Amino acid sequence: MIRYDNGIFFLNTNKTSYIFRITDRGHPEHIYYGSRLDDPDVASLELKRTAAVGGTVVYDESDPMYCLDILPLEWSGIGKGDFRQSPCELKMPDGTFVTDFVYQSHEIIDGPIPMSGLPGAYADPAETKTLSVVLTDRLFDLDLRLFYTVFPAVDVITRRAELRNRCDRPVIIRKMMSLMIDLPPTCTERTTLHGGWIKEAHKQTEPIGNGIYVLENTTGASGNRTNTGFLISDPRASESFGGVYGFNLIYSGNHYSAIERSHAGTVRVMTGISPHCFEWPLGEEDVFETPEAVMTYSDGGFNGTSGNFHDFINRHIVRGDWKDRERPVLYNTWESFFFDVNERKLLGAARRAAKLGAELFVLDDGWFAGRKDDTAGLGDYEPDPRKFPHGLARFAERIERIGMKFGIWVEPEMVNPRSRLFREHPDYAIRIPGRPESYGRNQLVLDLTRSEVCDYIVDRLAELLDGAAITYVKWDMNRHITDMYSSVLPDMGMFFHSYILGLYDVLARVFGPRPHILLESCSSGGNRFDMGMLCFSPQIWASDNTDPIERLAIQSGLSYLYPLSTIGAHISCSPHQQTLRDTPIATRFNVSAFGVLGCELDPSHLTVPERREIRCMIDFYKENRRLFQFGRFLRHDMSKDNKVCWQVADPEGESSIAGLFNLLGHAADTPDILPLGGLVPDRDYKIRTIPRAIRAKRFGGLINHILPIRVDPNGFLFRLIDRFHKMSDCVESYSGKGHQLMSGIALSTPFIGTYYNEHTRLLGDYDSNLYIITDPR
Repeated sequence: MIRYDNGIFFLNTNKTSYIFRITDRGHPEHIYYGSRLDDPDVASLELKRTAAVGGTVVYDESDPMYCLDILPLEWSGIGKGDFRQSPCELKMPDGTFVTDFVYQSHEIIDGPIPMSGLPGAYADPAETKTLSVVLTDRLFDLDLRLFYTVFPAVDVITRRAELRNRCDRPVIIRKMMSLMIDLPPTCTERTTLHGGWIKEAHKQTEPIGNGIYVLENTTGASGNRTNTGFLISDPRASESFGGVYGFNLIYSGNHYSAIERSHAGTVRVMTGISPHCFEWPLGEEDVFETPEAVMTYSDGGFNGTSGNFHDFINRHIVRGDWKDRERPVLYNTWESFFFDVNERKLLGAARRAAKLGAELFVLDDGWFAGRKDDTAGLGDYEPDPRKFPHGLARFAERIERIGMKFGIWVEPEMVNPRSRLFREHPDYAIRIPGRPESYGRNQLVLDLTRSEVCDYIVDRLAELLDGAAITYVKWDMNRHITDMYSSVLPDMGMFFHSYILGLYDVLARVFGPRPHILLESCSSGGNRFDMGMLCFSPQIWASDNTDPIERLAIQSGLSYLYPLSTIGAHISCSPHQQTLRDTPIATRFNVSAFGVLGCELDPSHLTVPERREIRCMIDFYKENRRLFQFGRFLRHDMSKDNKVCWQVADPEGESSIAGLFNLLGHAADTPDILPLGGLVPDRDYKIRTIPRAIRAKRFGGLINHILPIRVDPNGFLFRLIDRFHKMSDCVESYSGKGHQLMSGIALSTPFIGTYYNEHTRLLGDYDSNLYIITDPR
């Protein structure tokens, strides 16, 4: 797993190797990261230094070829000849910024080493080992420890740094990354996730050109504008083939990543806390710990790297009672009722949702006193007696008698000025004395850098959660942080990181003693979708956008870094509130099934066939819930730009489900080939289409081609047919060995405007099909 031999460190996972060494000047030189090599000849892997490079500064005149600017490194300082981005910027006691960290010692330890105040990956000590390398800046007696924790079974190595000041004068940290690595010139493309509210995690792939590319978020959370994770690949990489590196950060605050192609062709990668408005004074014997960074590699394309991330998160990030546990199908009240909730109305909705198959009833915003809109109430969290005259505990009991568990929405980090909390403790809000504050969604952020504010939140939530049978919490955060100031901090450069430490403290104190509660975090959708939150929250609401066509891009993007068991996805009403797009119920379900399924549509607005259809869909999801939430997820490269194909496969290859999604239909479209993977090559399989119902209004006047009587497509009779009767789509079935099916299945002809019959796949705009693949034995 970890071996040290004559100055060289060998870190092996099941399928990868990571190699670096200590140079004769004491700097950690990166040698190799890629597919596993057993007993490699390091001489064939190292970057050669056989000539002096013009225009460079040598580290030591005794060796004119030893230049830090061209050396691939594990860590680099400032002011000693390496002019690439540095992972740390320290203002030293003499006012200079020059640092030179060189090897002092190392230690190999069983298991991960926990941090103080920051969440991290965990494992049985017998399953992992940690390498601790101590580097020292000898002039000012600063110790830098680099930690490498190896998780062999999931092909992941985590890294972090710890800085200790051993001198008697303070040092100011202005930048401190968790990870730095210099990759070879063969890394040519970067894949990142960008977006905003209701358009999170859109994948962007670009060449890695010369210069520095920065991914940074400065809103106070990990953010929806750019995710903490990213990938770097070789030019041949596809979903299933080629070398792909993956990087992520176990952190929920402002983050920074840089990808730099140097003049020598190597690619420097670093990730960690954003240096934006960051300054951390380090006194004598003080220690600063960075968040844990995660890196992985696969030669099996993007799906291979994604699979490593998925396994790592499910095994070593998600913890507690809900680790590896199937999540319930929930019904959430938000899109049906917004703030207009009351006991009578919600009990009716609960009865109808239970009949659809929902297992958990989630009361979203609007339940506490004064909360008629988003201008009041945040911070108090006392049930509105006019809406819930019998109290929340009694309401939860009635939900349980209907046959569902009860969950509730909260936004504990926020406060409305129109609230009792703000009237009594206006200083609890983040504001700068004497300066007008800025508002977002009519609310301010509570100052989690202060212990008394954290105590207030913990106490109020404990009272709420212990006062009713609450088994689920949706924790929201609906605005960015501005006006950064805290009366308890000596330096406002400490604010953003201290806020996140406060958040982690609150989450641990609220949910640690209540492991039975399923926490789903949210931040205006996916504004805080990161591994740090997943250490407390086994699932995250991916986006406030519930349009399935938009969700194809959002959920695809998230799947590059996060498993389906963490992605909240709901069936909603149509036309969709975010896009006004009208989509079939089948597609709304088919997209949401590839995640943690829920419903947000109003069951009272459904027709009889729609209720029957959704009930069958939810039953199908429950039968295959383990596969949908914890199966191996595959994205398939498609030759057509109007198609998306997803697949979940059982790790043992016994069963699989594929979804083929049509974006915009094309006239006279060519036949589709269904790509598959994850099957056992010599095993026999059967594949069939999951039946799909289609509304009559989908066809308009074309329905007269098959009816014995002629109807007006805008008339009463047609509307009656559409309300109570649905047509069936073509159902296909095939069989064959795994290797045959993975070569692609030629599907029946789609609708092309003529000669349609019972074998025609009736796919128009936004239609989709699910296919289930099983071993017939």
